[in-house]
Amino acid sequence: MNEGVERPDEQTVQSSGTCGQTFTVMMDICSCTGVCCRTNSISLTEKIEALSGSCVIIKCTFEIEENMDKYLTEMFNSSDPKPDHFKGEITGKLHEKSCTTIVYDVSSNHNGKYYFRIKSGTLKYTFYMNTSIINVIESPPKPTVKLYVVQDQEEVLEGSSVSLRCSAETLCSSPPPTLTWSSTPRIPLSESSRQQELISDLNFTAAHRHHRVTLTCTITYQILDKNKTAQNNITLHVQYSPKNTPVSVLPSGSVLEGSSVTLTCSSDANPAVLNYTWSRESEGKLKQLQTGDMLIFNKTNQTQRGLYHCTAQNKHGSQESSVMLEIQCE
Repeated sequence: MNEGVERPDEQTVQSSGTCGQTFTVMMDICSCTGVCCRTNSISLTEKIEALSGSCVIIKCTFEIEENMDKYLTEMFNSSDPKPDHFKGEITGKLHEKSCTTIVYDVSSNHNGKYYFRIKSGTLKYTFYMNTSIINVIESPPKPTVKLYVVQDQEEVLEGSSVSLRCSAETLCSSPPPTLTWSSTPRIPLSESSRQQELISDLNFTAAHRHHRVTLTCTITYQILDKNKTAQNNITLHVQYSPKNTPVSVLPSGSVLEGSSVTLTCSSDANPAVLNYTWSRESEGKLKQLQTGDMLIFNKTNQTQRGLYHCTAQNKHGSQESSVMLEIQCE
């Protein structure tokens, strides 16, 4: 099954059987004497991608007339060291009607259609009805990265269990390819990731620090002491309650009575903070003031001194921060 196999010059080829009839390749072919018996057929992998410099496996099984089974002792083999043959090996067992073949060191010269031929004693037959088309590629296909979450939503909720799965098409190579994970910006990756049969799972609990982190899965083939890689990634979007909610005072330092001062509240949240609420604690009592991210005093006085609280809130929760406002006498 290689370039050494006789190939047709046209798409439709004729073959003469011993039953005295001529059949095209699109029809059943009979080669037994007398009454026609079991027809010849073959099952091949129709389209195969192969990585340049590696190998390719063509899965193959066939059927021939029963009275021809006795001739299944030899097979046309691409390991024959003729100059027009490719380096390879037929791994299938002939008597089991298996013609699976592996070809090594593939290159762009291997692009094209392949036919299977039996050549054993008086049995000589080429299966033109079905072909395998080999397409040699220089770079491996990208792996597939999918996100699985407990909630059926586009964004991940902080505290939920997250599973990422990376899978890749298996191409023939020795040693087999590997899958690895990385992140940008870098974060600690869970040790529960596993790799088996070109499937790698990454499991962790979503936290706010994972928001907008890009996780990349890379497949690596080692070909002729060189690495050929392809990668794919996914960017996480995590929803979380307000974090890091400081209150700033402008101007900073001591506030002189009669001057203006602005308290500003900010917070990190996804989705963004829905509202900021201000309150003042004085002499053990808490008084609600107003909403908004800024609290402005155009002209301060001693009655305004005290501990000011800002509460940032979105649909997932809230966080509070406070600052002591001291007002100095003029």
